Amino acid sequence: MRNVQIGHIPREQTESGWFATLGDAPPARELEGTGHYDWLVVGGGWMGLHAAHRLADLRPNDRIALVDAGRIGNNAAGRCAGFALDVIPRPAKRYTALDVERDLEEIHVNREGIDYIRECIRRHDIHCDWNQQGKIHATASPAGRRRLQSVAAILGRLGEDCGWLDARAMREITGTAFYDCGVYTPGAALLQPAAYLRELALKLPDNITVFENSPIREVEYGIDEHCCRTQRGAIVAGQLLLATNAFLPQFGFYRRHSIPVYTYASLTRPLSESELRDAGHPAEFGVVPVNRFGTTLRRTADNRLFVRNFFAYAPRYRSMPSAFTKAIRHHHHALARRYPAIASIGFEHSWGGILGLSANGGMVFGRMAKGVYATSLCNGVGVARGATFGKALAEYACGASSRTIEILRNRQAPTRRWPNAITRFGVGCVTTWRLYQAREEI
Repeated sequence: MRNVQIGHIPREQTESGWFATLGDAPPARELEGTGHYDWLVVGGGWMGLHAAHRLADLRPNDRIALVDAGRIGNNAAGRCAGFALDVIPRPAKRYTALDVERDLEEIHVNREGIDYIRECIRRHDIHCDWNQQGKIHATASPAGRRRLQSVAAILGRLGEDCGWLDARAMREITGTAFYDCGVYTPGAALLQPAAYLRELALKLPDNITVFENSPIREVEYGIDEHCCRTQRGAIVAGQLLLATNAFLPQFGFYRRHSIPVYTYASLTRPLSESELRDAGHPAEFGVVPVNRFGTTLRRTADNRLFVRNFFAYAPRYRSMPSAFTKAIRHHHHALARRYPAIASIGFEHSWGGILGLSANGGMVFGRMAKGVYATSLCNGVGVARGATFGKALAEYACGASSRTIEILRNRQAPTRRWPNAITRFGVGCVTTWRLYQAREEI
């Protein structure tokens, strides 16, 4: 028997722009009283929703509960950039056979997640602006061009299709002369993340009960069953799946391994026809910077512009007002550099979202204790990867095996981070230096 008090719970000071554009949400069902279930999934993000969905298929006669601290779609998962990425090449001076093997495994994991999301969309008729048009790695600097050339070479070694885009092609796609060049890969998908998450939660199989606005404040790990308590209720379950990503340390596992970091995004209102012309009239697209500290850019299906950049350490799992203010300045700067003719429209929505990172890029997957399973640390790439992590965790908890499960079980575990004061200083120094390096990409 072990009792864990949850010290930090998810609590956002901003609303996700993706969630806000959906309009009024159905009333949340909050946990009240005590319920008994066969399975409890904690977390309604990319991991948790797909874990619950897969679990319902594998155990159709079992009673399953899914609990989220906030509103599904407005949680950390609903604050991402809406890219389901299959290939995520990183420039490297040396690229060994072992690197190739690991990247091929990563592609397999990511594509399983994309396939599963697409299956859920078709099965439940989910409307989320799903567009499997691919994505562009792009740069605006000579240094970035050299990094992109390395990316293209790595993609070649992996046997992946890609296309080199010069400045003219980039302008035709994005409507801006900002970019010097880009590398296109066809397998990624774009979506409205909050729309997908909210609709999937509403259309989960009938043996799943979803509770929102119900943060867990205490967990009692038992021998044959576990009890999770909220402010007004409790759930007792024989099997517990923790899909809490950055918050896993709060549940008593890998206490000093997750580095909570906030990143920030902004979304314009829908552009008018004249504004679209001033912006080069681009169609829907998605651009990720070759330097991850640069600016991610999208034109959405409803004619909005989305930008994301800036990172800040969040030792108490919350966004700091000063970091939010600085991030918004970066967003306005990024919009003005790309679309000066319409930059004055500003943004309709700005928000922050938490990421769980590990110092060495390691992750958590597997059995934590009897009847307790967890997966954590998507390391900032959570859509496709998170869907696979959740699906595979449900399968593993039910005794299944697969190539994906073996890949995840054999992944490098996260290393312990330094104490908060040192981590804060280190993350601050690294972030400042990386932002300076990426200044031409912001």
